[in-house]
Amino acid sequence: MSLQYHLKIKEGDVAPYVLLPGDPKRVPIVASYWDEAHFVADNREHVTYTGVYKGVPISCTSTGMGCPSTAIAMEELARCGVKNFIRIGTCGTFQDYVKKGDMQIFDSACRYDGTSYHYAPGPFPAVADHDTVEAAVQAAKELGLPYHVGTTRTQDTFYANYPKPGSAFGGFWQSRWENFYPDLKRLNVMGGEMETSIVLVLTRIWGLRGGAMAVTLDNIIDSQEDEGEYEPEQALDHSEDNIKTLSLMGCETIKKLYEMDQAAGK
Repeated sequence: MSLQYHLKIKEGDVAPYVLLPGDPKRVPIVASYWDEAHFVADNREHVTYTGVYKGVPISCTSTGMGCPSTAIAMEELARCGVKNFIRIGTCGTFQDYVKKGDMQIFDSACRYDGTSYHYAPGPFPAVADHDTVEAAVQAAKELGLPYHVGTTRTQDTFYANYPKPGSAFGGFWQSRWENFYPDLKRLNVMGGEMETSIVLVLTRIWGLRGGAMAVTLDNIIDSQEDEGEYEPEQALDHSEDNIKTLSLMGCETIKKLYEMDQAAGK
């Protein structure tokens, strides 16, 4: 098989189990937990490492921000033999019971992205593989991490849709934004991020396995308490400990899933 155009990888370069952070700088952090790790490729927003974690073959590829680049990465990873895709990212929450630093395990996603609609129509659900969700829950329990299981909202924008003016440049605002996030809270949507829906849709339609988890950085509604400019540098908690915890939980989830597969003779 020829070298993949965007990821610059080929068959044999990656393991059947892959973690998908967005930020390329997080890939070496993830790989630092492995027993063996080697650099594979770096092109555009996509950095790939492959190695072994506690006896489990594992890879990690960054997707960049949003569903379009995530879909490209997944297309090329699947062509190179990946069967299990787990997004590990950061997110906000719409729910007061979810606190900063809590892990969110997503069993489903609201499809407010555009990319997934090029693959599947609106009524098609974005749902996680059951074994992957269970593996993530087991990993969180054994690591002693606070966690929640539920639905995320995946959308293509970062600065749009806030209830009050001040999030988009120049004070631009749409009246329909006012109740969008409060309505998601009423619907018991737990998380808010930019990639999960495409991971869940693509793996389901391809007959592969997909899941997603994220560490909570802020309460999306509370982060814009007053009208005025939204300042993510102040609202989001990008502490090193959060990213390390996320990385370790991702690795442990892969290990749990691998052990399930071995026990089932897969």
